[in-house]
Amino acid sequence: MKRFFALAFALLILSASSCEQPEPEPEPEPEPTPVKSDFAKGADVSWVTEMEQAGCKFYKADGTQSECMALLKSLGMNAIRLRVWVNPENGWCGKDDVVAKAKRANALGMRVMIDFHYSDSWADPGKQNKPAAWKNLDFAGLKKAVADHTTDILNALKSAGVTPEWIQVGNETTGGMLWPDGQNYTDAGFASYVQLHNAGYTAAKAVFPSAKVMVHVDNGWKWETLDWFFKSFKINGGQCDLIGLSLYPEKSNWQQYNQQICENIKKLYDLLGKETIVCEVGMDWREAAACKSFLSDLIARSLESNSHCTGVLYWEPEGYEAWSKYSKCAFDNSGKPTEALDAFK
Repeated sequence: MKRFFALAFALLILSASSCEQPEPEPEPEPEPTPVKSDFAKGADVSWVTEMEQAGCKFYKADGTQSECMALLKSLGMNAIRLRVWVNPENGWCGKDDVVAKAKRANALGMRVMIDFHYSDSWADPGKQNKPAAWKNLDFAGLKKAVADHTTDILNALKSAGVTPEWIQVGNETTGGMLWPDGQNYTDAGFASYVQLHNAGYTAAKAVFPSAKVMVHVDNGWKWETLDWFFKSFKINGGQCDLIGLSLYPEKSNWQQYNQQICENIKKLYDLLGKETIVCEVGMDWREAAACKSFLSDLIARSLESNSHCTGVLYWEPEGYEAWSKYSKCAFDNSGKPTEALDAFK
């Protein structure tokens, strides 16, 4: 009988112990995504002084009036981009105007990017017009004019106490610059374009040796164009510290564009060993929710440790359509930022 109870007791203990589950091991905490402390979030606001003279005002979402750059800073931006024209007809984006805006950005503790167009007005893939004063120069004279203009503007900024972090030599120079001399649609033309670009690069580094000097092209989503351009740029000895890309998607295709530009940025790093900044983005201001999603996704992808993207800047968000006739701004017609800019917070 004692054996029976002893056996039963042993079976009971064994049964109880078999029901006990070991304490689960704690789940490891996920590794946080590394945050790039020097990541640039900003905007080109080159219209701002012209808008102010026209009586335009800017307001926070709660209706409080604010100076434009300070407002953008309150939304999480830390960088301001400013275009430079050589002898603009009305003075906007000329030397004095650029220095005045750069001083304002600098006083707010914002980082400064200078965007040389090497034209008296807009330069982009559809037009790269020489300044009127440079029209009759030979090629050697044209290279000297690029260097002298670059030096003059940068020395003016230095005298004003502004040190640009980035200097862009030419604006969206996918087709070259200073046409027809620097039009790059032939091998000889590409070589001439690179000589003009390098004249600007060398001049910029002479004034601000630590600045990152950029080459900038449009359609950052389109690999076949980037592949052709940057292989030709490399073969011809083009000099740059950083690549600048533009990206202007629509509500219907921003996911595809973001995927493609991020893949392209990694390919460009493999090709040139240079990082990229997306220095122009925009989407129709009436699609603010979609634009916020586009920007949030692009910034998140860019903050990944292996992205090789160092920043995202909106192009003229403050230039609301009722004044500028430009639809891809990010303020409404009352002068308030749309929800799209919440992506920068």
